[in-house]
Amino acid sequence: MRSGDTIVALSSGATPSGVAVIRLSGPDVSDILCQVAGSLPKPRQLVLRPIGQYSLLDRGLVAYFPAPHSFTGEDYAELQMHGSPAGVRAIIRLLISLGARLAEAGEFTRRAFENGKLDLVEIEGLGDLLEAETENQRQQALARFEGGLSQKIAVWRQQLLDLRAEIEARLDFSDEGDVADALPDSFTNSILDLQNDIGTVLASAEHGRIVREGIRVAMAGAPNAGKSSLLNALVRSDIAIVTDEAGTTRDVREVPLDINGQLYVLLDLAGLREADSKAEAEGVRRARLAIEQADIVLWLVAPDITDIDDELRPSADLCIGTKADLGKVAAVDLQVSTATGSGIDDLLSAIEAIGLRKSAGEPAMISRERDRLALMSAEEALVMAASQLSAPELAAESLRIASQALERLIGRIDAERVLDQLFASFCIGK
Repeated sequence: MRSGDTIVALSSGATPSGVAVIRLSGPDVSDILCQVAGSLPKPRQLVLRPIGQYSLLDRGLVAYFPAPHSFTGEDYAELQMHGSPAGVRAIIRLLISLGARLAEAGEFTRRAFENGKLDLVEIEGLGDLLEAETENQRQQALARFEGGLSQKIAVWRQQLLDLRAEIEARLDFSDEGDVADALPDSFTNSILDLQNDIGTVLASAEHGRIVREGIRVAMAGAPNAGKSSLLNALVRSDIAIVTDEAGTTRDVREVPLDINGQLYVLLDLAGLREADSKAEAEGVRRARLAIEQADIVLWLVAPDITDIDDELRPSADLCIGTKADLGKVAAVDLQVSTATGSGIDDLLSAIEAIGLRKSAGEPAMISRERDRLALMSAEEALVMAASQLSAPELAAESLRIASQALERLIGRIDAERVLDQLFASFCIGK
């Protein structure tokens, strides 16, 4: 990405559409607007203008946001016109001819970061918000984008600065008469309180992951126990191949399912048995790994299939008797039939009830592995600092490490690699 020039992109959906929105950001925005819209509009007001230079290309709404009071922190403008493919192309060509260049993926948001309008945590929240498919994902992403975690980190950083100033004053100015030799009695408690506060947020990591990535539901059991048929019935689509031949499924198939605003990821797995072929044996190995890592495990048994005595079965959350139209299975939690549809709604309700216990509560502050690792590093450094107060130099270094972990999380240091990966997933107009 190149800074210092003016960028342009279509930021609304693909044309044709009812309305198309073209964004501009950079030092030449005001000059370009004067040339294509006649004059510079009053800041932060939508005005109806003819759009063109030597000929009328369209007529639409124009808004101008002078720096630094804009999304990117630069001079910024939006043109809202009819969503004609030909019209949009003509206007973008005109803007490029006047000195703008096409933006790269995520470049508008990256400029907002570089100009201090958003920190890295808020940008990740924006990315999650753009990709949110369920209501829970939307709420959690919006809370992150609105700065819930950033505000918490700002408080922690200030507390760490106060603690570091307290201890480093004794290291740097120990010979000054107005600096006490001993740390105040509350110093240790302050470190422990900060550690506990970070630990409380860390405890919500699993909840945040479940909302962002979905609750993984593994369907396990012997071959031909009805796993693929049940997956098709739950998602109401013939996604998985169903035959009476054992070992049809040889890989982990993931299918998303939205149940009342919460994302569930259904896992159709290979049947568990001793396999002769290498391909099926690999499928069984992957199935076992998926079961161990799943949030919910459904163990399927059928009246026409001999169940298996497997070490993974006791970990199952529900035991489901499938093919109820062929006969009942004893000692199961639910009976279902994909042929008649009986029991499917009850099973969905049972899955949701388990999922609610795992995902209930306020939107989690942290939802990414990067969050968890940074906060764990800060927490561990605070534990070390509390145990090193008899050696102030070591305690001061541990507090510095805790500060660095928080700085890294919001992108104040070591941000370049994270930014490159993050913005690669953004759309061009964002």
